[in-house]
Formats: sequence, structure tokens, C-alpha cells
Amino acid sequence: MSGYLRKMSRRAIVQALIALPALVLFRNQPAVTEPDEIVEINGWILRRSDLA
Repeated sequence: MSGYLRKMSRRAIVQALIALPALVLFRNQPAVTEPDEIVEINGWILRRSDLA
């Protein structure tokens, strides 16, 4: 592992460390869904708007 880090430049390591928190921000955003989308929950077929 240390040999691999020595091959990487210091700039590349810093950019990778900065990018990690940015990826977490994108992961927590809810998916865009249509309000009239049909979903199945516990065997029930419902519209998403009925769940709100």
C-alpha cells in the first residue's frame, strides 16, 4: 500500500481526499419520482401520491 501511495503525487492524494466528502453529498439526495407512479408495498398496489 505504501508503495502505491509513493507512486501517486501529493496533489492526486489531496484531490481524492477532497472528493470523498463531495460524493457523500450526492448520495443522500432523494431520487426524483413522479407523484402518480405506481408502487407495490407489502403486496398492495398503490399510487405514490396516496402514501404522502
